Amino acid sequence: MDKYEINNKTLALKPKEDKTTVYEEDRIFTVNSTPHRIMEDSCTYYGSTLEGRKMGASRILNMSYKLPIMVEDSNNIIFFPTKSSRKKECIWISLNNIKDYYQENDNMVVVFYNGKKLKIKESYKIIDGQILKATRLGCVMQERIKKNTKKS
Repeated sequence: MDKYEINNKTLALKPKEDKTTVYEEDRIFTVNSTPHRIMEDSCTYYGSTLEGRKMGASRILNMSYKLPIMVEDSNNIIFFPTKSSRKKECIWISLNNIKDYYQENDNMVVVFYNGKKLKIKESYKIIDGQILKATRLGCVMQERIKKNTKKS
């Protein structure tokens, strides 16, 4: 598979050389594209650009590093990077599908609602901070959508 669009079932995008291991609710498979390219293509598919989404998140959160991305607004699909998105080893994780997360030795274990677990080499502090940023982005966006709905 050469192309992939992120959807509600996407749990994570993990780099594997110049490919991506895609974790979905009911399957795991490889796409012949980088996680960064999948993020770019998915943002474009849903009517924006990755750069535009970053700019919006930057203004909302008043920060510019390791920004979470609202890939698709109406379904509140938010992904956050584990590292700078420019780094090849950056993993993108779906905020909405996380049930729990905890430290296990030198790894973080992210537990998804379907019971799948993803081990990543990151600290609790970094993942916790990324989840907080992504949650904040989601809350602000949902509040704005609610406000605009009431006005019409």
